Amino acid sequence: QVQLVESGGGLVQPGGSLRLSCAASGIMFSIYVMGWYRQAPGKQRELVASITGGSNTDYAESVKGRFTISRDNAKNGVYLQMNNLKAEDTAVYYCNGYIPPPLGNSRRAEYWGQGTQVTVSS
Repeated sequence: QVQLVESGGGLVQPGGSLRLSCAASGIMFSIYVMGWYRQAPGKQRELVASITGGSNTDYAESVKGRFTISRDNAKNGVYLQMNNLKAEDTAVYYCNGYIPPPLGNSRRAEYWGQGTQVTVSS
């Protein structure tokens, strides 16, 4: 069974930091593109950051310079280091993974974790 399990969320003050972790099982992890998405109340789910098996990364403009995504293929893990957190970062954060498709095709074997709550408040 495929599982993506997030951890590391919590309550922090503005300007604080958190490190989210996602542990994957049941997949050939190294070939998957992994990412972090978030969804705040009343808003659409949005991509925060992604990382390929070769560690190429992409970030939402709103988090560039503050968040860093990384992966450890030996541990089947993907991480999101979040620094200088803002109230606008408050959301449920979800781990995501998929097999990159050929050009023009849909994603293969896409999976989602259950999410972890991040609340930034003073």
